[in-house]
Amino acid sequence: MRNLVTVSNGTKESEYKKILLSNVMVTRKRNLFWGRKWRTLDIKMGVWILAIHLLALFAPFTFTWDALWAAFGSYLLFGIFGITLGYHRILAHHSVKLPKWLEYIFAYIGVLSMQRDPIFWVSMHRYHHQYVESEKDPHSPTFGFWFSHMGWLFDSGYIIEKYQERKNVEDLKSQIFYKFVQRTYVLHISTFTALIYAVGGFTYLVWIVGVGGTWGYHVTFLVNSACHIWGNQIWDTGDLSKNNWWVAILSFGEGWHNNHHAFEYSARHGLEWWQIDVGWYVIRFLEAVGLATNVKVPTEAHKLKKSSASHPKFK
Repeated sequence: MRNLVTVSNGTKESEYKKILLSNVMVTRKRNLFWGRKWRTLDIKMGVWILAIHLLALFAPFTFTWDALWAAFGSYLLFGIFGITLGYHRILAHHSVKLPKWLEYIFAYIGVLSMQRDPIFWVSMHRYHHQYVESEKDPHSPTFGFWFSHMGWLFDSGYIIEKYQERKNVEDLKSQIFYKFVQRTYVLHISTFTALIYAVGGFTYLVWIVGVGGTWGYHVTFLVNSACHIWGNQIWDTGDLSKNNWWVAILSFGEGWHNNHHAFEYSARHGLEWWQIDVGWYVIRFLEAVGLATNVKVPTEAHKLKKSSASHPKFK
């Protein structure tokens, strides 16, 4: 397991701390709550995330089997089609091409997952790959577990400081649909939550928005945090990315993160037959029915070039 140690922001070697049950060192400083400027956007984001979590606390008092299944269905819908396929493999990496109408549907499902608009999400993810584990990585665990997990979301100053203009999403900015969604994002989320309340009352609001939203957030956050801390590093990627089987199960294949960093263009993240990758299974189905084209996967030659001595196939 590899760790990159880079001293920055005045951190002395004697101040290094290992993240629990790992050999990943926290080598950079970033104040999560105190001693930094809280911008209006940070406060709004913090209040929103807190409200979602507080809403989930009402779950034991509003339980019905219908509400539970509705929350589980939203987790599948938003996780598979919105985030895993829509935001990540289709928009962020162009790993597969869909008809525009279907791409927009998947992207809009991603919007309803309440994880920001496509332009913001894709921009941050592309910067993560471009600057992985460096000072400009949006959410490296070298700043600490909680910063990589969710602290960075409440630190717009960090984002502004690192990425002044965010020019890495011109492909999305050039499309009216994505610009419209960006400008009207709050309206879409507000309408969605209002519809849930109108259909199922407070019970459905608790379970779909509260429980489903909280669960969906942390599953995505774990890919950013846990998959750079705990797991196996099969490929020589020069970063901290790990394959983490339990995150992969929760995130429909996104947890095969070392595979992803080795071949970020690949539509398939679970490269071994036993690596469960629900996102890939859906792509294969879409390809079989003629809706998915230009499906990118690494060849054996690409794997050999990227392989490290630890990979069982290339010992």
